[in-house]
Amino acid sequence: MLSRIIRTSPLTPTARANSFRQFSTTRTNNMKVLSVLYNGFQAAKEEPRLLGTVENELGLRQFLENKGHEYIVTGDKEGDNSTFQKHIKDAEVLITTPFHPAYLTEDLIEKAKNLKLCVTAGVGSDHIDLNAAVKKNIEVLEVTGSNVVSVAEHVVMSILLLVRNFVPAHEMIERGEWQVSEVARNAFDLEGKVVGTIGAGRIGFRVLQRLKPFNCKELLYYDYTTLPEHAEKEVNAHRVEDLKEFVSQCDVVTVNCPLHEGTRGLVNKELLKHFKKGAWIVNTARGAICDKDAIAEAIKSGHINGYSGDVWNVQPAPRDHPWRTMKNPVGGGNGMVPHYSGTTLDAQLRYAEGVKSILDNYFNNKPQEPANIIIGKKGYETKAYGQRDVKS
Repeated sequence: MLSRIIRTSPLTPTARANSFRQFSTTRTNNMKVLSVLYNGFQAAKEEPRLLGTVENELGLRQFLENKGHEYIVTGDKEGDNSTFQKHIKDAEVLITTPFHPAYLTEDLIEKAKNLKLCVTAGVGSDHIDLNAAVKKNIEVLEVTGSNVVSVAEHVVMSILLLVRNFVPAHEMIERGEWQVSEVARNAFDLEGKVVGTIGAGRIGFRVLQRLKPFNCKELLYYDYTTLPEHAEKEVNAHRVEDLKEFVSQCDVVTVNCPLHEGTRGLVNKELLKHFKKGAWIVNTARGAICDKDAIAEAIKSGHINGYSGDVWNVQPAPRDHPWRTMKNPVGGGNGMVPHYSGTTLDAQLRYAEGVKSILDNYFNNKPQEPANIIIGKKGYETKAYGQRDVKS
């Protein structure tokens, strides 16, 4: 609902302009804002810069309560009786993160009668049924660019730890052992290798930028659109249009594309047959882009030499998830970690500030930054989640 200033006396043009500036339209108070974050426990108490935690609340409580809004923060998101499902029914704004996502299904969207805005504190809004949000005219925004550098750095680190067989070497030291041949037999140089990215957007392109100094034999990318000519020249990369041909050329494949209908299960048993034997895969995009069982089987057989990343098809990942313990035939090839590449302390500050800016714009009916809009008032406003019509 909008509050309006009504005047009964006529105003001059100048007075009308001044009046508009002074009394800009704003939304009413008493909104319910629901935020689903991850529990930081003792670490969050000791480190206030862990803004993305339940304990530190994205630093938004004073900002919201000073405006008269109710702010509910929880990490409890599973099941019908969870705090998330209890409050989503009458919340107007939902904030969640890719690191501890509240999965907003079509069924929950139907129950969320007051929901108008979903904000992702970070990048990646696949935890929301976007098509259902379009039908219900729910806007979806994320803090685009807030953690792209953080993730790109993690990708390069993950590539190196796989290629250099770092994890088994470190574990050997922890065990008090010293047998160089056991780890050196599966350690290689990145120089001279062919590295390709599935997706050459904000993160994928930054990965290519960071790989250029390693003197790789070739840098490739697979995307539905070609990079601008100047960008291709900057990183000396070229596009391969056929996915099977793309993976067959790569020693290292890094996944840097959003999850949507067209990418779910993209790296599956059939596609893995076309990978080079002994190739490495790094996935910091979304776990469900890769088939979990097919990946585990390919690692166990040695067809894929290693798989690294921080994203899982379900988060938090169950204790028996095969990616936790999978190993290649010589006991390495696993570089999996919790989903944290995009939630460094630097990134948390950026996405917390970005969420505050999105909320401030929403409360005051100001235009949002176009790059942040996934779903706007007219439907999809980005091609990141597949090529589709605006109202689709």
